[in-house]
Amino acid sequence: MHKIDLSYELSPLEATAAGQTLIRNPLLDTLQAVQQHGSISAAARHLDLSYRHVWGELKRWEQQLGNELLVWEKGQSAKLSEFGQKLLWAERQAQARLAPQIEALRADLERAFAVAFDPAAHVLSFYASHDDALTTLREHAATQALYLDVRFTGSVDAISALNEGRCSLAGFHTRLQPGRDSRTARTYRPLLKPGLHKVIGFARRQQGLIVARGNPLQLTKLQDLLRPGVRFVNRTLGTGTRVLLDELLGEAGVDGARLMGYERAEPSHSAVAQTVASGEADAGLGIASAAQTRGLGFVPLLEEQYHLVCLKSALQQDATQVLLKLLKHSAWQRKLAGIAGYQPQRSGEVLPLSRELPWWHFKKKT
Repeated sequence: MHKIDLSYELSPLEATAAGQTLIRNPLLDTLQAVQQHGSISAAARHLDLSYRHVWGELKRWEQQLGNELLVWEKGQSAKLSEFGQKLLWAERQAQARLAPQIEALRADLERAFAVAFDPAAHVLSFYASHDDALTTLREHAATQALYLDVRFTGSVDAISALNEGRCSLAGFHTRLQPGRDSRTARTYRPLLKPGLHKVIGFARRQQGLIVARGNPLQLTKLQDLLRPGVRFVNRTLGTGTRVLLDELLGEAGVDGARLMGYERAEPSHSAVAQTVASGEADAGLGIASAAQTRGLGFVPLLEEQYHLVCLKSALQQDATQVLLKLLKHSAWQRKLAGIAGYQPQRSGEVLPLSRELPWWHFKKKT
C-alpha cells in the first residue's frame, strides 16, 4: 500500500478550466500528457514545462515508486510502461467512483474559504470554558457572517491562551460577587489585570447537581454526597467548575477526598451528564442544560456569571464590535433565555474588572 496525500489550490472561479478532473496530481498529469502527445518533449510543451524538468521528475518518481513509468523502443517515441498504464487506469477508476464525494468536498471547501474573501465576514478565535450557550451563539453568529472559532477548555487555560496571544477572547465563569480572599479570587487574580483586560457581559446560568431522573437518592446539597455509597464524578483541574466545587466544599468544611469519585474527572458538563446517565455515577456538578439534554434530574445550588474577556486593545477591532452588537440584540437574548438555566446578564456590555470581579479594589485618591 502507498500513502495518498491530498492538497488543493485556490484560484478565482473564472480561472478554473472547464472539464478538468476534480483531483489533480502532477505525476498523473504528466503520464496523461505523454500518452496523449507521444513524447516527453511534446508533453512538456503541453504542460508548459521544460523537457529537463519533466525528465527529471519522471526519473524521481520512478525511483520513489520502484517501478518504470516509461519504455522506449528503438526508433519509437516513449510509451507508458504497464505500471504507468495501470496508474492512469487506477486514477480514472477513483475519479469515476468518488466524483460525487469529491465534488461535495470541493463545494464545502469553497464555501469555507469564501469567508476569507468576503469583506463583510469576520472571524473571532475563542478559548472558553465549556458552555452550551456559546455553542448556540456560534450557530447564531454564523447567520450574521460572524464566525466563532471556539475551542473548549478549562477557564484557567482559556484565559492563559488569551494572555499568550493564542485567541482574541476567552470565556470563564465565576460565582456572583466572589469574595476577595476566595478560591475564585486566588485562581483568577494572577491572570486578569485592570487596564489590560476588559470583561464583556454574557450570561447568568445555574450550576447544581446533575442526578438521575427523578433524583432517586434525594440529593439536595453537597453534604449529601458524603452518604455511604453515593458515587460522584468530578471535573478536571483548571476548569471553572472544579474551582467552584472546591470553593463550595471549603466553605462547607468538607474535605473533597471524602467524596467517593472525587478523583474521577471528566472534561465537560456533557461528559459529566453522560457519566450519570450511564449509571456510572450518581451525581456531578454541572449546568442545568446538560442535565436537561439527557433527560436527567437537576438540583440547583447557585447562579453564576459566565464572562467573556478580551484585551482592551481588541475592543475596537471590527470583529469584536460585531460581536458586541449581536450580544445586545433582542434576537440573541431571546435565544439565550430559551436555554435551560440561562438568562442574559448585561450581554454585550463592556464592564470593568473592579465591578464584575470585586477582589480588584482600589482606594480612592484623596
